[in-house]
Amino acid sequence: MHRTIFTTPVVNTLLRAASIAFLKLAGWKLEGSLPAAHARCVLIAAPHTSNWDLPYTLMVAFALRLNIYWMGKQQIFRFPFGGLMRWLGGIAVNREQSSNLVAASAQALRAADGPLQLVVPPEGTRSKTRYWKTGFYWIAVTAEVPIVMAYMDYPRKLSGLGPVFTPSGDVEADMAKIKQFYAPFKGKNEQQFDAKH
Repeated sequence: MHRTIFTTPVVNTLLRAASIAFLKLAGWKLEGSLPAAHARCVLIAAPHTSNWDLPYTLMVAFALRLNIYWMGKQQIFRFPFGGLMRWLGGIAVNREQSSNLVAASAQALRAADGPLQLVVPPEGTRSKTRYWKTGFYWIAVTAEVPIVMAYMDYPRKLSGLGPVFTPSGDVEADMAKIKQFYAPFKGKNEQQFDAKH
């Protein structure tokens, strides 16, 4: 995978300190840590309801010493911001080719020779959506890595890493369990998030 802000040593150290300081001053509390045995995984990012989710996610990733990559629609990778977005861990996504996206993402996870956490919002968009997409699930199944349930609850200013979930292959049963975990959390625009569907 390409070099990112998380694998740039001096910058990483400075931004980790700045992120911890900002989150503390803003009243955010962080919970959990990534088990060393699951350094390669798919991170669910939910709820995803606002453009503010990206900067907060980056700060939380620094604070928790993660090495994240995230997917974004290809339009935000156009000149002049493409290089910056990739350095921030972004991977451009063509939403019209979702089947290839699962295979390519799984291959990247399998080929990584170090820690790599691929952040995937189950809603697939920050707009209100009735049904969760299952791409994150099939990426984990194909790559044979676990799913780590990351969350951000804006009303409580609480963010962190929840339990490690190993997919069973029964997508309906597994999705029900995952959504049950996310039911209490609320995004910045909470009316746009529904973990029931």
